[in-house]
Amino acid sequence: MQYKIQVNQNLEIFDVDYVAKQAAGAVLMRIGKSVILAAVAREEKMVEEDFLPLTVQYIEKAYAAGKIPGGYIKRETKPSDYETLTARIIDRSLRPLFPKGYAYPTQISVIVLSADNEVDLQVMSLNAASVALFLSDIPIKAPVCGVRIARIAGEFILNPSNTQLKQSSLDLYVAGVKDELLMIEMRALPTQNDATQTMNELSEDEILEALTLAQKAILEGSNAYEENFAKHKKQSELEFKSEEENLELFAFIEQNFTDEIKNAINQMAKSERAGELNKIAKTISKLETAEQKAWSEEDIFKALEKIKRKIIRKQIIFERKRADSRALNEVRNISIETNILPNAHGSCLFTRGQTQALVVATLGTENDAQMIDLLNEKNPISERFMVNYNFPGFSVGEASAIKAPGRRELGHGNLAKRALYPSIDENYPFVIRLVSEILESNGSSSMATVCGGSLALRAAGVHSLKLVAGVAMGLVFEEDKYAILTDIMGLEDHDGDMDFKVAGSKDGVSALQMDIKLGGIDKKILTEALNQAKEARLHILGIMEEANAKIKINDEILPKLEIFNVEPSKIVDIIGQGGKTIKDIIEKFEVCIDLDREKGEVKISASKNEQIKAAKEFIFTLTQTQKNKKFKDKDLSNFKLGEEFEGEIKKITNFGVFVGLKDGVDGLLHSSKIKHKVREGDRMRVKIKEIKNGKISVDLVG
Repeated sequence: MQYKIQVNQNLEIFDVDYVAKQAAGAVLMRIGKSVILAAVAREEKMVEEDFLPLTVQYIEKAYAAGKIPGGYIKRETKPSDYETLTARIIDRSLRPLFPKGYAYPTQISVIVLSADNEVDLQVMSLNAASVALFLSDIPIKAPVCGVRIARIAGEFILNPSNTQLKQSSLDLYVAGVKDELLMIEMRALPTQNDATQTMNELSEDEILEALTLAQKAILEGSNAYEENFAKHKKQSELEFKSEEENLELFAFIEQNFTDEIKNAINQMAKSERAGELNKIAKTISKLETAEQKAWSEEDIFKALEKIKRKIIRKQIIFERKRADSRALNEVRNISIETNILPNAHGSCLFTRGQTQALVVATLGTENDAQMIDLLNEKNPISERFMVNYNFPGFSVGEASAIKAPGRRELGHGNLAKRALYPSIDENYPFVIRLVSEILESNGSSSMATVCGGSLALRAAGVHSLKLVAGVAMGLVFEEDKYAILTDIMGLEDHDGDMDFKVAGSKDGVSALQMDIKLGGIDKKILTEALNQAKEARLHILGIMEEANAKIKINDEILPKLEIFNVEPSKIVDIIGQGGKTIKDIIEKFEVCIDLDREKGEVKISASKNEQIKAAKEFIFTLTQTQKNKKFKDKDLSNFKLGEEFEGEIKKITNFGVFVGLKDGVDGLLHSSKIKHKVREGDRMRVKIKEIKNGKISVDLVG
């Protein structure tokens, strides 16, 4: 069956019961020339553990864009960061739909078979996965719908094309079901106007306005999918894990161990680990009562977890008190140290409560940029601003090996990058890499990365437009009451109903990420939460401004850079045959060189200004027309290594002197070989040290 649905600015074509028929649910979705296959498969046997065993994969096939994979192996291998992040977005949007007690191992596979350069693959892939999941026998109440909102010339645009998104000052991705919002990803996009860059942060009111538009579109899309596909949904005969509550065990623990649990909560306020609860569980399991009642240590621990959650939430809602005794809107103590690493370009140790991030900035040349192949781009993209986030086990007291970054680490690094990106001048000449090493974690380490990253940039001499700070917020609902928490710790994240992270400058929000565990959220509560986050952000920025004023930049170790222009036609002379000339310049003067053939632009960077000046002068000498002609006409076959000459100094430069040898050929004596002051016209005895690339280098004799 084929369905054509005109919804949210797109004509979406779905083929049902057409491909992948052995999957629990599958759909082939088309928009324009893009085609995506989404398939859901599940096992028949439930896992014993108490968690949702869901895995989401998003895979882009190179043939979808008429390409053959680059690299040595000509086939798709491990997923790119973009594929991993897209899979994470799909997972976060669909996970809340699964019913309580569902424990069947489930795999959602989304494969891009054909890619249209103008079609948003992230939005399309979520909607395809949502319909495939809805068609399966997994009891989902309604299909999720995802939309993207852009802003061009002050107007919000629903589901923009990729070309429109490049012109936008906003990238807002929202997923929900019916009128409930489930997942939000927002970032501000900088724009250039008359060589002036604008960060384009959004105010809280503007965010709410954009979310209102998204919410209406999601309701329309979710209803359209349900109306068309409800008749194809497979009947569910699945069993779910029943949550049997041992009331006798609950009562026993509450009567005899409430004080111990409260002490454990105080300990957990300082760490994300549940070690104290494990100790209590062991103690109870050894009691005579536990042995008589046959209470297992696992059952006891589960009961402790539920009682702990009940105590924490009751304390927050009714006593307006948190586990660490903070007020609901209070930010933990912050300390900031900058440039603590003597040989790094810029560094910041940012500590907030029991969360600590060491963020290090490194400046590089164009050769250091990360090249990325995107399916909807013809040529590789050069990524000049990178943020890498690392979360070692010791940061939460775990004895685990440090491995390659997983989805969580990629996601947190990406969030920090999105928050900081608008603050960096797009014309900044250096490539920038930020690395965040999480040394301690209890609360949002991604927001600590934003704060530390903004100051690490300043510590490396990067003139960012504004400082950017981030804070993690939480929300707890109990009956008809609610509480908004500022700067949540791990305990509150685990036992709360919603967490969202807000980052921005003093003038507005540059990035926002929200995951809602309980379904929809009232606009009034969301408004209150965003305003409370603003208060926290401004408080943190005030502390960061004080630290910024005390930064001492280590100029000695920062790379130096000079940009100048030559005739575009002379770029080939700088490169030389097979790149020999430019390699020689790089080796001789210990510099990095980037060339723009169209503009005739030359970028030279090095650790010292003297190296740059010497290389620049050499390049100017090389590109002079007459000398180039002479240089090309010279026959050096009559010169031999070790041959001696007494010649006249023809020219003096920063990098050495040119000494006349014979037949109008000069030899270069490097400045490091000259021990006393010389003048043009002086004579000196030299011998040939090297003949390379049509040039002669000499040494002094005697």
